[in-house]
Amino acid sequence: AVQVVESGGGSVQAGGSLRLACAASEYTFNGNCMGWFRQAPGKEREEIATMFANTGTTQYADSVKGRFTISQDIAKNTVYLQMNSLKPEDSAMYYCATLITFGSCLGRIDFGDQARFSVWGPGTQVTVSS
Repeated sequence: AVQVVESGGGSVQAGGSLRLACAASEYTFNGNCMGWFRQAPGKEREEIATMFANTGTTQYADSVKGRFTISQDIAKNTVYLQMNSLKPEDSAMYYCATLITFGSCLGRIDFGDQARFSVWGPGTQVTVSS
């Protein structure tokens, strides 16, 4: 079965950086849609960065634009989320997801609709202290 697993979470001070990784098994990201989401306690899970692997086209939530970067290493079948200038409000459980079953990978209408992703990782915790 297709599985994805996140890694790289941890604790960091405000202004610091972390790089999350999402590795896939029994699956290749190439040609597919990959997304990063996060969920803070008491809040809904939000889509923050997504890439369409075929073209490398990306889309970001306004809350992370200019600070976070999604990228892929095709040889390693891994997707990364580089997070810079971290803020306490970035503290959350971070998830990667792939294999959309409806809608579009990117775009104003579908970005943010987590239901279109069918495979999810267990998540990795990021804590940013002030």
